[in-house]
Amino acid sequence: MKFLLVLLFIPLLTIPAFAESQTLSTDKGTLDVKLSYDDIKTGELTRLPIEFINPMTQKTQVHIDYKITITKSGETIFQTPNLIHTSEGIINGFKFEFSQDGEYNMEIDVEGILFTPITPETVSFDIVVGEAFAQTTNTNSEEGGGCLIATATYGSEMAIEVQQLRELRDNQLLNTESGTAFMSTFNDIYYSFSPMIADYERENPIFKEAVKVAITPMISTLSLMESAETESEVLSIGLSVIALNLGIYLAVPAIVLVGIRKSIF
Repeated sequence: MKFLLVLLFIPLLTIPAFAESQTLSTDKGTLDVKLSYDDIKTGELTRLPIEFINPMTQKTQVHIDYKITITKSGETIFQTPNLIHTSEGIINGFKFEFSQDGEYNMEIDVEGILFTPITPETVSFDIVVGEAFAQTTNTNSEEGGGCLIATATYGSEMAIEVQQLRELRDNQLLNTESGTAFMSTFNDIYYSFSPMIADYERENPIFKEAVKVAITPMISTLSLMESAETESEVLSIGLSVIALNLGIYLAVPAIVLVGIRKSIF
């Protein structure tokens, strides 16, 4: 049964998760912004390197005018007083002290590129401080940090596909014992490789398109589980989704290959 659950929830590798490196697009898509940080300890200054990236060239975009705002529970606890300019496109010296465990939001507003003012574009990062709080956040299915594989594949954490996966996790999986147990184990595996895949997608457009082609059929078939409410319904519909995906990923390619072989020989 555990094996079947693993097959069923392979597409959930694209669900957002916490990471030490997040790369998100501004709300209008002009820039990608990468935020990195090491283990955060409350009461100590944490370095938060920020890099502005040109999504077309995947190289650092120089000469950026920006502002930074950090909030917690809707309350502003830090804000740059003026517009700041970085000629290198990389901010290595920004540090912030997180006073207590919890979920923080860091918003970066970009207002100029190459000495030219632009209509402000915003990117927003969620930063979870404290291991115990992060585990509680995952268990309660609150929205986590920046989207990783899904955001890299579909371009935004607000993409329909990402929201579909999040709703499936929150409304079906975490409302059943087997789904909750699976997600607990799944998170440990997910953290180990998802940042690397997401970063490589952003660096390699061909790989990004390959991932999209690979996961889109699976995500589409998961819509069948939206009506599942009970443990038995999750398992029964899940088995049907598995069978459907086996047909898509194994039977159909096999039939195509046989047809090509017959046409050649």
